[in-house]
Amino acid sequence: MKKNEEKTSVLFLENGPIQVTGTLKISGQYGEKESKDPVYFCRCGGSKNKPYCDGSHRTDGFKG
Repeated sequence: MKKNEEKTSVLFLENGPIQVTGTLKISGQYGEKESKDPVYFCRCGGSKNKPYCDGSHRTDGFKG
């Protein structure tokens, strides 16, 4: 690993989203986005901003 590269970490938050930290490239129908900030992906299926978490898990009773 190069000196300036961060390890990528994936954490499944209890009853919440998937948190990904480190350098991340996200590709989809609208192009590509690179992020070095933590990114939170929806696991509950209720987000209005999929694939990203919008906090819906807090009110929809998601357990995971």
